[in-house]
Amino acid sequence: MNVISPGSIDTALFSTVTPEFREQITAAVPLGRLGTSEEIAAAALFLASADASFITGANLIVDGGFSHI
Repeated sequence: MNVISPGSIDTALFSTVTPEFREQITAAVPLGRLGTSEEIAAAALFLASADASFITGANLIVDGGFSHI
């Protein structure tokens, strides 16, 4: 089984936070922006594709580098 671990993703739920909190979270991401749902979908499509047929037990971290700081 493979899993995807997303970081802060710009979704409708994230639009409910204060501008200050949004800025604080965005500033903490090394790429300097929030992720998109399309980026998470692309990771899922990759893991479901034949290109990932020999990948198992992986945790694909899609967080703009946040977990590596």
